[in-house]
Amino acid sequence: MRKVLILLGVLGMVYGCGVGKSLMTIDKVPILASLDLVNIKYDKVEVSIDPGAFSSDVVSFKIPKTIPGTYSSDNYGTYVQDFLALDYSGKVMKVVKEGDNSWRISNAKRLDKITYWVNDTYDIENVMANPVFSPAGTNILEGENFMLNLHGFVGYFDGYKEVPYTILVRKPLDIVATTTLRQSPNRKPDLAWDSFVANRYFEVIDNPILYARPNIATFAVNDILVTLSVYSPNGVYSAVDFRERIEEMMRAQKAFLGEVDSTQEYAILLYLSELDVPDAQGFGALEHHTSTVVVLPEAMSKERLEQVMVDVVSHEFFHIVTPLSIHSKEIQFFDFNNPKMSKHLWMYEGTTEYFANLFQIHQGLINEDEFYDRIIGKFGNAKAYDDTMSFTVMSKNILEEPYASNYQNVYEKGALINMALDILIREKSSGEKGVLWLMKELSKRYGKEIPFEDDLLIDEIVAMTYPEVRTFFNDHVIGNEPIDYDRYLAKVGLAMVKAERQTGYFLDGENPFIDVDIEDDNTIFIRENIPLSSFYKNIGLQAGDIIKSINGTDISLESLRSIIASSYGWSPDTEIKIELLRQEEVIIVEGAVGLSVLLDNKIVILEGVLNDFSRLRNAWLRQ
Repeated sequence: MRKVLILLGVLGMVYGCGVGKSLMTIDKVPILASLDLVNIKYDKVEVSIDPGAFSSDVVSFKIPKTIPGTYSSDNYGTYVQDFLALDYSGKVMKVVKEGDNSWRISNAKRLDKITYWVNDTYDIENVMANPVFSPAGTNILEGENFMLNLHGFVGYFDGYKEVPYTILVRKPLDIVATTTLRQSPNRKPDLAWDSFVANRYFEVIDNPILYARPNIATFAVNDILVTLSVYSPNGVYSAVDFRERIEEMMRAQKAFLGEVDSTQEYAILLYLSELDVPDAQGFGALEHHTSTVVVLPEAMSKERLEQVMVDVVSHEFFHIVTPLSIHSKEIQFFDFNNPKMSKHLWMYEGTTEYFANLFQIHQGLINEDEFYDRIIGKFGNAKAYDDTMSFTVMSKNILEEPYASNYQNVYEKGALINMALDILIREKSSGEKGVLWLMKELSKRYGKEIPFEDDLLIDEIVAMTYPEVRTFFNDHVIGNEPIDYDRYLAKVGLAMVKAERQTGYFLDGENPFIDVDIEDDNTIFIRENIPLSSFYKNIGLQAGDIIKSINGTDISLESLRSIIASSYGWSPDTEIKIELLRQEEVIIVEGAVGLSVLLDNKIVILEGVLNDFSRLRNAWLRQ
């Protein structure tokens, strides 16, 4: 504590002793959170929380159960150990643990500070039945890397989420922080300490920090300063490797968005994980207002990493529109331990995912056929979920079943809802307006600090647009009527036809034909409720079959990776022998793999359609 007081200077007078502190109540002085990244013990980081004085006899300290953007109950308090509350004389106080994420402290008027140790999530994902999604998780690798999603390290006192924070981080001298969290104005230069400030708890958890050896590229996109920081454990990749492609993408996004501008800085924190050691396995990204955390495997090729980064990061960056500029009170005043969810995942995730694909055709990064293939992919993926489930009901109850298991549909049908809505608004406005126009208008009305009323948003959208939009929402978003996509495609001179296309033997693009049992990663089975390629039908495989061995190699998650990699070199006459378990019966199938093709929908331009349809399609895809 002495080193901290010397560093902060004037703040030391506030925190230096119980008498001085008693004059400053918790609502009058920032909460001081300190993290020690130097003295690691058993892969754990020590945290201390030093608040102002309390006027109440009892106070509860909490670590989040759920955070915005994840829509899952992850109980970060379960990673906290050796929790202690200390009074002004340094004596241990009585603490009662209430559930996974809350600690109740009596005689709170005497509380000086609390201390605890935090374990990380990355290196235990492979043994957890329901692991934390890696971009929302934490990593502690002593002396080398720390992924500080701060909701996993820093908590809040119940009733005091709006109190400012000062965050001190003691760190190894050769690693640096990448974050959009503001540096403390009182900070003195010190290579061993970082000091950050936040206006309220939400800002703490909304600004992750990546600590690693410098591997950083920066560039400006109009008036936004973008920082790309990469952690590559084996030094395979540098930030410079991805700079050109990411800069091109973000310039295209800004051109697509036009005057929408909600941030002056943006950080991309890319963590590349290893597959052959306990490490992050939940690949993807998590958005924040001014940054995104991305987790991908280091073993991917540069070309694949670049394309995945374009698709994933573009989605996250578009969140500066919604929910950054357009969000409900449920988001603005998020309850981290008893969250009240909004009805509008169709917008928060659906619109964002739609834009992440639309901007690429709009800005010439992909061609029309590539865009249509993406739409077809979402048609196919959406079939794995309940097409009659109300999207607003699902969104409001997304933490509960049966809605939670349909969550991924926000990226599939959610995007398709926006496509159909976009075409409808384009039709009624003779091509002048669309969903992008709608989001711009809503962002003007609201903004980062002004939330909308959850129950009134759709009424407001209808008032801004057309009566037909009311019918659309009533039927397909609030209601449970599936969307007739052929009807909306026809409005822009398009139709769906059946056509064969080649796939991989185990993957159809990013979509696997096989899956892993979440409770046993040695149980690999063929997915159900999806179309299977000709390879599965011709060789005699069925949905639900458990694959035990391929060509004499016992199948586990690890061995399957090498087989999938080698399958890209198979020819149609490659012979394969598969031992499988079907309803407790051992079966062996064998033969030539043949070509792996799938009869699927294809979007084509209708011949001889009126120019009006072509003009509307051009407005949809390029204006």
